[in-house]
Amino acid sequence: MLRQSALGCRRGLATLASESLLPKKYGGRYTVTLIPGDGVGKEVTNSVVSIFDSENVPIDWEKVDISGLENQEGVQKAVESLKRNKIGLKGIWHTPADQTGHGSLNVALRKQLDIFANVALFKNVPGVKTRLQGVDIVVIRENTEGEYSGLEHESVPGVVESLKIMTKVKSERIARFAFDFALKNNRKSVCAVHKANIMKLGDGLFRNSVNEIGAKEYPEVEVKNIIVDNASMQAVAKPHQFDVLVTPNLYGSILGNIGAALIGGPGLVPGANFGREHAVFEPGSRHVGLDIEGKNVANPTAMILSSTLMLRHLGLNEYADRISKATYDVIAEGKTTTKDIGGSASTTEFTDAIIEKLKTL
Repeated sequence: MLRQSALGCRRGLATLASESLLPKKYGGRYTVTLIPGDGVGKEVTNSVVSIFDSENVPIDWEKVDISGLENQEGVQKAVESLKRNKIGLKGIWHTPADQTGHGSLNVALRKQLDIFANVALFKNVPGVKTRLQGVDIVVIRENTEGEYSGLEHESVPGVVESLKIMTKVKSERIARFAFDFALKNNRKSVCAVHKANIMKLGDGLFRNSVNEIGAKEYPEVEVKNIIVDNASMQAVAKPHQFDVLVTPNLYGSILGNIGAALIGGPGLVPGANFGREHAVFEPGSRHVGLDIEGKNVANPTAMILSSTLMLRHLGLNEYADRISKATYDVIAEGKTTTKDIGGSASTTEFTDAIIEKLKTL
């Protein structure tokens, strides 16, 4: 069953509310797995920790830092923590493009825990100047198969086979999640993004599954379809036509980057990942930020808003409302914002401004 949950961006994230997905509460407090990730991950998760401390949010962190560990050992450490706690706040792990034998740790984590649904929220933020206003798009992305199955091999020297796995079971599962989200959050349409004109079997299966689930089980929600290359063009030219987009893994990654550009950059996009038993909250635009690591200039807004989604998921709505309001107020005032959205403040200064704003609410 799904329950409606208010959104830090501003409203509207439906989260899975089965009892198995919620962590145990001890003495009125929750233990949450904290995974700083690579690049600017430590800096932006530190912002969240500082803000939570200032508000006395009833969260205890179980930090998982995989620095110095072997790849699979690090993933396993994170998996074991999430199995205990059910809920996590995560930065992005870096996946080198030029290193063989190093699969994505992010994908490995999601596959091991079957965290199948990624939700990324692209909505204009008051105070951030962009070419287009009124953008409000949700991208729901299948997390565990498609092009990100991680199944590659070199059959003969110079010939690589990369397998794209698409299954009816997982296509129907992500379709139901998308339609549930739309229904619970007063969204009018769900649009399947595909390339079925070329990949007639794989993407055809995905598109047809979304269409069938929508027609049979969710007659209240309009079902649409769009080819991924056209979706990319339309998202830039006329983004207001889109409501909820449901995509295989790769297409969600592409459209997510377009969505981030539309609203002012990856530092503004909150996100969440859901499975049947676990929920992991992380920025919706998966940028590591290696080029600005350690410079104290990263925008922590995406991580802060992702943490408010986590708080709402736990039923801590008052804390979430205060923190999200303070964050939006600081951005709208424009006096202490980071460089990526037109300011000159450091990560620490922006975080301190939010903490000071909280004192006035």
